[in-house]
Amino acid sequence: MKALRKYAALYLMMIPVAIYFLIYGYYPLVKGLQVSFQDYRLMGNGPYAGLANYSQVWHDPFFWKSLTNTLVIGGGILALGFVAPLVLALSLNEVLHTRFKKTAQMVLYIPHLLSWVIVGGIWIFLLSPDTGLVNLLLQRWTGTPPIHFLAESFWARLVMILVATWKDMGYNCILFMAGIVTINPSLYEAARMDGATRWQQVRYVTLPQLLGTMKVVLLLNTMGVLRIFDQVFVLRNPSTAPDVDVLMVYTFEKGIMNMQVGVAAAASFMVLLFTLALTLVVRKITRFDEVG
Repeated sequence: MKALRKYAALYLMMIPVAIYFLIYGYYPLVKGLQVSFQDYRLMGNGPYAGLANYSQVWHDPFFWKSLTNTLVIGGGILALGFVAPLVLALSLNEVLHTRFKKTAQMVLYIPHLLSWVIVGGIWIFLLSPDTGLVNLLLQRWTGTPPIHFLAESFWARLVMILVATWKDMGYNCILFMAGIVTINPSLYEAARMDGATRWQQVRYVTLPQLLGTMKVVLLLNTMGVLRIFDQVFVLRNPSTAPDVDVLMVYTFEKGIMNMQVGVAAAASFMVLLFTLALTLVVRKITRFDEVG
């Protein structure tokens, strides 16, 4: 009771936050779970259908095709979206000019602030086979015919991976830079006294000390692998849809376009379970809970 009275003000400030999550977080989650077991109808109460919705999703070949597309595109974003910001952060850390470093961080972070509608529009324009800057430069430098980047499945997948990496690279780079700043400068001084080169300092000091931040960034990105939607929805078109539609697009089409809300809810909870399993595997592999 003494501790309760001592921190009463803090507990009171937490009440609005708890209410917010109960209303906008946990209630929709519980309601969605309920709907996934129903033959949901817009008017009236939908009768319970047991596991029929889950069985329909499980035996739907389009669901598994969407899962494959998600693993390909999401896996590419996860890998490249981890390595590229790390390399960029290590490179910026070697820059001695403070103003240039801050300017570069600001410029790199700007795409993260833009919505996918804006980013998608920019890259659709740049990759246009007729007037796009990318094709114009390729034709001038190599003389190759225009490439239909968003109309061919291979290029469409690659574009979605690269554009997603480009958009969030500044944000992840800042996370790595924040981790680098916390490294004890005496470690670098000791390495220099032992005759270590800049590369050896990065390899034997920076990277080991940055391991904790790397685990956090990898885990956060892993949790979003199966939930990618915006970039695919904006950049997809009928010619590439079979090879780029991901799980969230499948759920969107079932729930919004076809009004099969119960099936969409079941698919959503299967994605949730897959995400939980994938996250636990990554935690185990990276030994996330181990210190040092």
